[in-house]
Amino acid sequence: MTNIEKDPYKGVRDFYPEDMASQNHIINTMRKTAESFGYIEYSASVLEPAELYRAKSGEEIVNEQTYTFTDRGGRDVTLRPEMTPTLARMIAKKKKELAFPIRWYSIPNLFRYERPQKGRLREHWQLNVDIFGVEDISAETEIIEVASNIMRNFGVIDDNFEIRINDRALIDETLKEMRLNEDQAYRMKKLLDKKNKIDNFQEEADNIAGKEFNFNPKPSKQITDVINTLKSRGISNTVFDPYLMRGFDYYTGIVFEVFDKSPENNRSLFGGGRYDRLLEIFGEEKIPAMGFGMGDVTMRDVLETYNLIPEYRSSTDLYICTVDQDSIPESDKIADILRKNGVNVAVDKSGKKIGSQIEYADKKNIPFVICIGKDEIDSEQYKLKNLKTGEENSVAIDEIPNTIKRK
Repeated sequence: MTNIEKDPYKGVRDFYPEDMASQNHIINTMRKTAESFGYIEYSASVLEPAELYRAKSGEEIVNEQTYTFTDRGGRDVTLRPEMTPTLARMIAKKKKELAFPIRWYSIPNLFRYERPQKGRLREHWQLNVDIFGVEDISAETEIIEVASNIMRNFGVIDDNFEIRINDRALIDETLKEMRLNEDQAYRMKKLLDKKNKIDNFQEEADNIAGKEFNFNPKPSKQITDVINTLKSRGISNTVFDPYLMRGFDYYTGIVFEVFDKSPENNRSLFGGGRYDRLLEIFGEEKIPAMGFGMGDVTMRDVLETYNLIPEYRSSTDLYICTVDQDSIPESDKIADILRKNGVNVAVDKSGKKIGSQIEYADKKNIPFVICIGKDEIDSEQYKLKNLKTGEENSVAIDEIPNTIKRK
């Protein structure tokens, strides 16, 4: 026998039932919040032509940070590392058919070849929320409000996170006023993006600038307007961060990051910004666009930090214990009736003792059990037991759905 490794591929995850339950909680909270603001879901294949990322990010990033391969037809293919280029491609393809403004969201599986670390794996799921066709700051304030509401809907209070805001146009203007050439400005923006991750920022900045680098811009009017509008909408945990860059080159205006203030998880969680010119890589005129991406890995860390992951409960509502093999056919019929009334039911067919069957249901976190034998079949009365409280009631089949739902 070949000794095949039992662990998953490095940097990816297996989701056992309890893991899947918390994952579904994360995804469902993301989905419900986006849809509450009128955003509608879209999707696309995980496979994209590699040229899409070369055009946006360059050859180096495609070669070093993505899963790229040549298929049997000789085409260069990439497992998507992000969703925004795919979204831009889809918008560009049907731009004349679509009604603007567009409010779309997706929760795709993304892949990036990098060193796995806390909050960052080689694959993850990511909520993407984007609005196309709105030029003024109402796009920025709406998108940031969606992001804030997601945090709140997860149960994170405003005091535990802050929303950092900057303007890429302000950065470009400030670097221009400092008389940096195009190459210096590009290198400086890359350095600014890494400021909180390196110890010798000032030394490197001075080397790039060829002089002492003093970077102290004041917030632009647009930044001030965004912050004030958000305050009027009840979002006051915002702060101007002159060093905030966001890594992608395609951002053209306001950028923001949601930052966890907990000492145990003190880090950037997610963010986004305005990217009005991305459609130009397809030869299309620019369309104003604003959006963000929120990963499931960092959100799981946040929920664990604040003890906000819901207690696991099986998706099975009721377990039917069978007294003997003769009870199984009738138990199956009863289960069918209950399923048609919205109850998720599993029937025990193991032949084990009743005590063992109930113990199994309890270990599986199934909240209710009934035990069916000849007496129950003849009387059409069943003892419904709540395994968490120990409460037991005699009920008819048609009473079970409402009894379970009330609990």
